[in-house]
Amino acid sequence: MPNTQVILKEKIKGLGAEADVVSVKRGFARNFLLPQGKAYEATKGNLRYTERLKAVRAEREAKELAEAEKLASKLKKVKLKLTLSTGQGGKAFGSITTIDIAKALAEEANVEIDRHQIVLEKPIKNTGNFEIVVKLGHEVTATIKLAVAAAGEEAPAEEAAAE
Repeated sequence: MPNTQVILKEKIKGLGAEADVVSVKRGFARNFLLPQGKAYEATKGNLRYTERLKAVRAEREAKELAEAEKLASKLKKVKLKLTLSTGQGGKAFGSITTIDIAKALAEEANVEIDRHQIVLEKPIKNTGNFEIVVKLGHEVTATIKLAVAAAGEEAPAEEAAAE
């Protein structure tokens, strides 16, 4: 299948960002990128235009980095408390997942985080205190303190503070 080169005008997930010269299938360029105004053909004249696109890209990336750092400083102050349903023997029913953590952040801290940004090796199935890492992009990370208590018990954060 023949490919063609195009210069991207905007960031396209899975393809590239502004001013990137990428090789794509001709049909994708002809039927989607060019008519939607998301790319230019990679001609000599258009290649000279990439300098302005690079300036726009640098400005956008600087703005995203500043927003990520601001959000990271806000997240470092957050202390979440979640409850886990347990049975008689202390056996957990279900677990705490990234979806639960993202919902708790939205409700308690008014911070909208995509669940894919939350780094969790496996779902939390026991009580205790945890530190959860959140990747905010541009190599910026934040750590959230999470206290998980069994339903009907006090949160373990108070127990740790008393020690």
